[in-house]
Amino acid sequence: MFTTDLPLLELLVRGAAVYIVLLVCMRISGKRTVGQFTPFDLLVVMLVSEAAGPAMTGSDQSVSGGLLVCAVLLALNALVGYISSRSRKAERILEGEATLLGRDGEIFENTRKKHRISHNEISQALREADCEEKDMRYAFLEADGRISIQKNEKRQ
Repeated sequence: MFTTDLPLLELLVRGAAVYIVLLVCMRISGKRTVGQFTPFDLLVVMLVSEAAGPAMTGSDQSVSGGLLVCAVLLALNALVGYISSRSRKAERILEGEATLLGRDGEIFENTRKKHRISHNEISQALREADCEEKDMRYAFLEADGRISIQKNEKRQ
């Protein structure tokens, strides 16, 4: 139960490799991946976790091996947070930046489509901000996938 079938170094490398590859994939796939999940997004996340598990532990099913891989993942996550908090360039690469979706009552359709944002999501964000589209000063797609709305000061 506590004896690992694989060398500890191999478990460390497997965990780190899967973490890095998935981090890159999440950044490439865009802000929607980390934002609010649709049922389809949740399904993908669940399937990725199922597929990534064996890639990290190989044939090892020991408690020790699983805990070691979890420790590697948590340590890498802490390292990414540390690096992001110390370097603006790393923060932009690892976490992304807000994207302007619209200005002065106009939603930028090309940007909306590029980031796979539906009209319903923008409408929901406008309702949450108690703002009509014509009263919107700015709409941003935040790095975490949320949509934030700033009202036009003159029309409030």
